[in-house]
Amino acid sequence: MNAVAAALDSRVDELLELRSVANAEYFEREAARAARLCHGMAERFARGGRLLAVGSSPQARSDVRHVAVEFVHPVIVGKRALPAIGMTPDAGPLAAQVELLAEPQDIAIGFGEGRADDDLRAAVATARARGCLTVAFAPTGAEWELEPPATDPFVRQELAETMYHLLWELVHVFFEHRGLLAGRETRPHHDAGASSFLYPFLAEQESDLESVVEDVRRSVLMKADETAGLRAQTLVEGRETLLAAAGALRRSFDTGGKTLALGNGGSATDAMDATADFRSAPQGWPARRALDLTEDSAILTALANDIGPEVLFARQVIAHGSPGDTAIAFSTSGNSENIIAALAEARRRGLATIAFVGYGGGRVLAERLADNVVVSRSEHVPRIQEAQASAFHVLRELVELAV
Repeated sequence: MNAVAAALDSRVDELLELRSVANAEYFEREAARAARLCHGMAERFARGGRLLAVGSSPQARSDVRHVAVEFVHPVIVGKRALPAIGMTPDAGPLAAQVELLAEPQDIAIGFGEGRADDDLRAAVATARARGCLTVAFAPTGAEWELEPPATDPFVRQELAETMYHLLWELVHVFFEHRGLLAGRETRPHHDAGASSFLYPFLAEQESDLESVVEDVRRSVLMKADETAGLRAQTLVEGRETLLAAAGALRRSFDTGGKTLALGNGGSATDAMDATADFRSAPQGWPARRALDLTEDSAILTALANDIGPEVLFARQVIAHGSPGDTAIAFSTSGNSENIIAALAEARRRGLATIAFVGYGGGRVLAERLADNVVVSRSEHVPRIQEAQASAFHVLRELVELAV
């Protein structure tokens, strides 16, 4: 191994350790508060409230879209869809949008760097003035500030993602204990059914608030540990793949190539974030040419309506891909038909291909449909997405270190 390769290999270890330490510190510190916040959010949803997600930076935009899609389209079987709206500067100043749409029973969650983000701070202040419960991951004046203990912007974003995933997952616990939500009828017992393997305490007798909050606090810590373990598996097992992918991307960029990012649902927001991190990395790294194939709703809906969802990305690869470019696909299952079609089209056109997948890798890994496949070995979608975020962020840094 030459000196550059050894340095890159060592850097992966350093980046994993940085994340492991921050993850442990953050969730040990915030688990109890997160449990009580879940109860407060459940109270708001039970009264007809909605989640309003706001953010102004390119990276914050992906978190806004991510948290909204998770609440509206729950992937946990049997859990209810909860109303959520994403707001970004595309439609004007955030505070003006909040003033127009927020209701007193709503929940506002802000993404951004806080003190330096006047638009976000104004939006949070407006939400509070309208009676919303307010949450943020940086100093913004929100009632609930869950600021990650890290200076690296990628690590901060990853910890925030895990936290909002946990809020989304665990707010449902309180819907199973009707007597703990104001204005709802107490039920003496709940059969958790298919959800029992995820949340064993749901099948217990109705108990007092403090008992349930304590159960949720322990669940926060358990799930944060799962994230840490899956992140380590992904980065350790995927180390050589990430190094190879970084080299392919750097060679492409250095010769004028671009990357095309794609994914569905929550994975679409990973593509948004990847594109933002290439074009305008918060660390100030050189801007890299990147296209987000999930970005244009007119193109996506036209293709889905007139042809079918399986061509959403392949047709765009045809339009934009050239030999020497790269395609980066995000998929929790590794089996999505439109991802598979896009990777096949990318190969036909001479693009290098990189895939981040979950479960056992799905067809993407089994059929070797991408040149470099990073696998997060879990069947729990939120944990997969969290590990994939870390893996991509590590890849993004390695691109700048590769020569």
